[in-house]
Amino acid sequence: MSLRVPVVQRIEARRLYWSGMNAVEVAATVGIHRHMVRKLMQDFPWPLRRRNPLRLSLAEREEISVGIKAGESLQRIASRLKRATSTVSREVAAQGSWRYRAWRGDERAERLAGRAKPSKLDRSPKLRKAVEDGLSLHWSPAQIAKRLQVDYPNDPDMRVSHETIYKALYVQGRGTLRKELKKCLRQAHPVRRRRSKVGRRGKIIGMVNISQRPSEVEGRAVPGHWEGDLIVGKEQHSAIGTLVERSTRFVMLLHLPNGKTAEHVRDALTRKIQTLPAVLRRSVTWDQGLELARHAQFTVDTGVKVYFCDPHSPWLNRPEFPGGSNR
Repeated sequence: MSLRVPVVQRIEARRLYWSGMNAVEVAATVGIHRHMVRKLMQDFPWPLRRRNPLRLSLAEREEISVGIKAGESLQRIASRLKRATSTVSREVAAQGSWRYRAWRGDERAERLAGRAKPSKLDRSPKLRKAVEDGLSLHWSPAQIAKRLQVDYPNDPDMRVSHETIYKALYVQGRGTLRKELKKCLRQAHPVRRRRSKVGRRGKIIGMVNISQRPSEVEGRAVPGHWEGDLIVGKEQHSAIGTLVERSTRFVMLLHLPNGKTAEHVRDALTRKIQTLPAVLRRSVTWDQGLELARHAQFTVDTGVKVYFCDPHSPWLNRPEFPGGSNR
C-alpha cells in the first residue's frame, strides 16, 4: 500500500508523525489516507535518522536511477556524484540495475540502519570464549585484542577491538559477556569511568624543550634554577604549586586558592619568583601541564626562562638517569 505513495510524501509523513501529530492530522496535511500513515509507521517504527554525509542521500540515489536509465556506466555516474565507483556499484547491486529505484534504495538504507545488529561476540561463540578466557587470566582488553592477532593470524573472524570488549562488559542491554568478568579487569570498576582529559590535552604554544637548557643547570653548581610542579588534591578540588631549587633543594609553595588555571598559576608563580633576589631567578623547568600555558607572559613579567620536560617522562629523558631527579 505504501508503495503507491511518492517518496517525498512518505518522508514528510514520517517527519510529521514523529514531531507529535497523530495519524489523522498527518494524513490531512500530506494528502494521503490515514491507513497509509499507519502502514508507514508499521514499516518504519522509528523516527527519521540523521544521515551521515558519507552515506548516499535520496537525491544521489535519484541521480543514479536517472543515469542507469540513460545508459551511463556506473563509473561515470560515480564520477559525477564524486563518489567511489564501489559505493555506487554496491547500491545498484542490492536491487539490480534493471529494476533499480531511488525510493526503494533509500527505504532499504533506512530499514538496515534501524535493524538489530548482533555484535561480533554474539555471532561467534569461539571468539567469545577466547575473550572470556583472556579476561579470566586478568589480561586487559587491549592485550586480548593483540593476542588474538598472534594466535589466529589467518582468521579474520577471530578479531575484535578492545573497545568492543569493554562495551560487551559495561553497556547495559548487551549482555554478551558474563558480568562477573568485570571483576577480572585490572581496575575492576562496577561501572566504566570517563576517560581522563590528560590524554586529550592541547599543545602549549612556544614551548622550549628541556634539552635546550644551559649546561650550568645540569651540574647544580649555580643556584637560581628551579623545578616546578603542580600537586592536585582529592577529586581535583584543590591544588598547590611547588618550586624546588636544584642546587640547595630549597622548596617554595604556590598558594592557589582560586583554582589551577593557567592564569591563576601564572599570577602565583610571578608573585613568588619576584620575592627572590635577581641572582636566584635564572630558570624554571616544568612538565607539559596546561597550567603553565601562560609561560611566555610569565617570562616577560619576570625575565625568568621556562623549559618544559618531555611528555610522559619528565625525568627519564636525561642521560644521567638513574641517580635522582634530572630536571
